[in-house]
Amino acid sequence: MTRIALPDGRHFAVTWSIPDAFGGMTDAMLRRSAAFHRVDGVDVDVLTFDTRPDTPDVELALRERGALAPGVRITNLYDWLRRHPLPGGSLRLDRDAFTPLAPDDAGEVRQRGDRVMSRSRLDADGNALQTDHYRDDGTLLLSDRHDTSERGVLGGRSVVLCDGEGRPVRSWRRLWTLYRAWLDALTAGEASFMIVDSKTMAPFMLEYRRAHVVTAHVVHASHRATASAMASDAHPIRLSRRDVLERLDDFDVVAVLSRRQRDDLEQIIGRHDHLAVIPNPRPLAPDDAPARDSSPRDPARGVVLAALTRRKRVSHAIAAVQAANARAGVDVRLDVYGDGESRPALQRRITDPAAIELHGFDPDARRHLPDASFLLLTSHSEGFPLVLVEAMAAGCLPIAYDIPYGPADLIRDGRNGFLVPPGDIDALAAAIERLQRMSPRRVARMRAAAVRTASRFDEERVTRIWARELRHAEVRKEVRRTARFGRARAAASRLPLPRPVRTAGVTVVSAIDRAARRLGRVG
Repeated sequence: MTRIALPDGRHFAVTWSIPDAFGGMTDAMLRRSAAFHRVDGVDVDVLTFDTRPDTPDVELALRERGALAPGVRITNLYDWLRRHPLPGGSLRLDRDAFTPLAPDDAGEVRQRGDRVMSRSRLDADGNALQTDHYRDDGTLLLSDRHDTSERGVLGGRSVVLCDGEGRPVRSWRRLWTLYRAWLDALTAGEASFMIVDSKTMAPFMLEYRRAHVVTAHVVHASHRATASAMASDAHPIRLSRRDVLERLDDFDVVAVLSRRQRDDLEQIIGRHDHLAVIPNPRPLAPDDAPARDSSPRDPARGVVLAALTRRKRVSHAIAAVQAANARAGVDVRLDVYGDGESRPALQRRITDPAAIELHGFDPDARRHLPDASFLLLTSHSEGFPLVLVEAMAAGCLPIAYDIPYGPADLIRDGRNGFLVPPGDIDALAAAIERLQRMSPRRVARMRAAAVRTASRFDEERVTRIWARELRHAEVRKEVRRTARFGRARAAASRLPLPRPVRTAGVTVVSAIDRAARRLGRVG
């Protein structure tokens, strides 16, 4: 297969933050970034915009446990501003309020070690009315005030950046304007590729349009509104995704994780050439080993790797295991790795503590997959559950609800795992029983088939797809730029424009080919 290298330029992953107990989206982003470096030698800067004061410590901890590849860096907006001047811009103190906080004005102080990194003035409900950020030496870095219309009442914004002496040098009335200035400084006019993973940052990135920047957005979860939400406004796209998916053309690439999700989305919004299917990669680390029949594995041991939230429905997994043990005379055990607001309620549902254990969050929970016989996935919805691929790669058979999206793209029922009607706890328990009664030879064949399925998602294959889609996006951007330039020239000379071609045929393709030859970047 011909290898297509990632396009030349700087590569970024854009997200809001790196939580301590992060889930699938952040994990997939870090894996993709690592794959870009390992497969093609590309360095990736992961950009974060949150105000947590300890991002350097987070990066160090991730690197120490192997979750951050050598060519991947985490760059936080506020940490970057602490070390770099932001060029250009203007200061408008006649318009923008600048009222630095005194130490006794702060209702909340955030520190890194013994250094104060920010102070906040709060209202009676705990909302931040003003936050001042500081450099390591204690000088004022940035003052962000949220009550410029009336002091003490949320409304009106003023963001003032200070130099190394704590003197104001730039000001804005919106934080997004600062974000744009930062991205402009990072890219410095060079060809750049920004993949946006966070739905929090996606609305902002819709507005960030630069000729030298290709923007891509990854839809990590289902776009479908829940039944209860549709009952109130009858819109098929969930509210948190609506603004972005209704303005799909403002991104140069939009990636979904499965064909089923792409087909379903296109039924709602129509076909888009830049809507691509790009699954998350499963890296093959040097110490990974394919599942072997001789590997020690407890046939009665199941696992769940999931956040303990309502969307994950871990209560169904607990109920199914307890039902299987009660009615079939089997002795299945379930280990649950994850944490969340549902944990106390889930603990109360466990009637047999010897059979089911909640272990809490474990950043290396996937290491238990080679020792387990099966994995349960009981979510309401997913974008593409990478945990299924990881389980199959380890020979751990998935037993999953047939939800949108992901399980049916991977699992062939009875051949490399089990598909169960969504929400059917009895069927889930029956699938667990069915696996327990199978002959060891048949189970071994299923495990081997699962490993083969997972091999389709190795990081080299996924990186190749990203390379192709980013290059095509680069070409499409050049074609659009050339078309706009041609229209401007025609308008300036008052010449009639060529008649538009109504069939998507040779004319469009040849225009792309000409742009590609000019760029010289398509392999």
